[in-house]
Amino acid sequence: MREIQFREALREAMNEEMRRDDKIFLMGEEVAEYNGAYKVSQGMLEEFGEKRVIDTPISELGFTGIGIGAAMNGLKPIIEFMTFNFSLVAIDQIINSAAKMNSMSGGQFAVPIVFRGPTGNAGQLGAQHSQNFENWYANTPGLKVVIPSNPYDAKGLLKQSILDPDPVIFMESEVMYGDKGQVPEEEYYLEIGKAHVVKEGKDVTIVSFGKMVPRVVMPALEELTKEGIDAEIIDLRTVRPIDYATIINSVKKTNRLVIVEEAWPLASISSEIAYKIQSEAFDYLDAPVTRITSADVPIPYAPTLLEAALPSVKRVVTAVKDVLYKVK
Repeated sequence: MREIQFREALREAMNEEMRRDDKIFLMGEEVAEYNGAYKVSQGMLEEFGEKRVIDTPISELGFTGIGIGAAMNGLKPIIEFMTFNFSLVAIDQIINSAAKMNSMSGGQFAVPIVFRGPTGNAGQLGAQHSQNFENWYANTPGLKVVIPSNPYDAKGLLKQSILDPDPVIFMESEVMYGDKGQVPEEEYYLEIGKAHVVKEGKDVTIVSFGKMVPRVVMPALEELTKEGIDAEIIDLRTVRPIDYATIINSVKKTNRLVIVEEAWPLASISSEIAYKIQSEAFDYLDAPVTRITSADVPIPYAPTLLEAALPSVKRVVTAVKDVLYKVK
């Protein structure tokens, strides 16, 4: 094991798969000459050349469509969005072409393509550059949606996503690219659709994914542990498919569930999980399922409002105490 950055883990995943298969290529804005907006593709142009690391115009609809067409014809594109906020420009291509083609062709066309880039809030970037759309994509049959929370998961899940025969939405976080974590020297893959029990516990289950895990849930765990609360932490890793079995088994043990996500509350990943738990594990609950989400407003710019709108350690700690002590 060695400690590397999140961006380095992503780069290693792409490099290893591109060395193995010359059908794989990377395409997006500034991925080549500039080494990526977040330096994820540092050095890849020099190794693989301009036919496999391709700079594009600022035209998400165009280069997304090119990537889908290439995938239908036997190549394996990795399409980088500078932010998933910009993927909305290409959402017709993703949802009406990539996600539907295999089904509408009766299995004649596979679309082995990865759409990757940062998602969510990353400071004072304004309402148009701070949004979470994982629930939009997770609501679309034909897509898989992966959201890693650390360098180890990022590498293993991206390698598996590149090999997947279906289109994969691979969501990262701008604020995590510099995060460091332990990653093996040898190659490895992580299963899409399998959650990770980060820590076992007996008092309450906390479910989350993406940057909410290291930025909010794990600091909250430290506070809860100091107060003698034994929380079980589950990192979903993927939100389509969702590993319901792991969550249900945990709730059967702890009898309480708190879900933390960065997106808005309506029609969210947390609301779907809450429904599933009350549907299949209701008799095991000793308290209502509680959700922590962003406020139901456009993400503010002012730092004080931003802090108030986003999930926080304090909100998670309060929610856990409420389901433990305030519910009779």
